[in-house]
Amino acid sequence: MTDARAAQYHHDGYAFPFPALSADELAEARAGLERYEAWLGKPVNQSDRRWRSGTYVILPWVDALVRHPRVLDVVEDVIGPNLLVYTATWFIKEANSPSFTAWHQDATYFGLTPHEHVTAWIALTDASEEAGCMEVVSARGKPAQLHHVALNLPHSINGGGQAIVESFEEDGAVAMSLPAGSFSLHHTLCRHRSGLNRANHRRIGIGISYIPAHCRLTGTVRMCARLVRGRDTGGNFELIGPPEAELHPAAIERHERVYARYRDNYAEQIAAHEREFAVQSV
Repeated sequence: MTDARAAQYHHDGYAFPFPALSADELAEARAGLERYEAWLGKPVNQSDRRWRSGTYVILPWVDALVRHPRVLDVVEDVIGPNLLVYTATWFIKEANSPSFTAWHQDATYFGLTPHEHVTAWIALTDASEEAGCMEVVSARGKPAQLHHVALNLPHSINGGGQAIVESFEEDGAVAMSLPAGSFSLHHTLCRHRSGLNRANHRRIGIGISYIPAHCRLTGTVRMCARLVRGRDTGGNFELIGPPEAELHPAAIERHERVYARYRDNYAEQIAAHEREFAVQSV
């Protein structure tokens, strides 16, 4: 990433597109997803939500994705050389489906400080405007946390169906259309959403949450993280290693622990967010 493009990311809160996967790597990832869904017996997006999250813990090919040098090189340019993966989530919309995400910010229920978390969203199929790609609004150099409520919106891809419930300027929203094999970056306070998939193909993407190793959680849960570059300079997470093999029993057991802590923290952060904004409204 050039200095100018890094500056643009820090001003707007997003940047795209960046090339990542070769044709062979893309084919390998799609084949891996096909195997995984065969094991699940249904599409990832129709399975229990635990199987959408943290699959680098159980699938070596996803572990390779979160450690991909082309992705890490760009992420390092914006948050530094010591990188942890906090989580990774599949965002899949079936062809011609009603799935969507409302305007939201990733920081809301993560509880990470400082606000340096960045998501690399890798497209495994074309994520065009027709297919319901991500839309973003520039922070204009002044990112800020907005009030959200977990509305449990029908057809929402996000687990809590969360949405921003205060007004903000939506004019100038940018559609981050991505060809298969490329990725985008968005900052943890970036306001973003995505619409319906009106295309005749599945929109398949995985959002990988990277944090600099000095980040910490504001709550009581000690979460797990994967060190993918540099050193663990903060010591604020329980580090996990690679999966022993695809869907290995030990890896699945580890994934249960990782996911349970993720959900415990998520619930804690929903309550903390509501307390924070209740105080502000008094």
